[in-house]
Amino acid sequence: MARGNQRDLAREKANKKAAAAGKGKVKDDGLTVTQRKERDAQAMREKQLKRDAEKAAEAAAGKK
Repeated sequence: MARGNQRDLAREKANKKAAAAGKGKVKDDGLTVTQRKERDAQAMREKQLKRDAEKAAEAAAGKK
């Protein structure tokens, strides 16, 4: 029964690792859900405009 403690130690190590992995996932930026959705929607609109501009430039370059 020399290995009886090994399982407990491994379980403790795994729990500690799981707790450390979950620490950084919650971001509290002080915004309400509505504000966060609006901020994210604005970022998506900007990305879409940028993507559309790149596609238009690419198409214009291809026509020449």
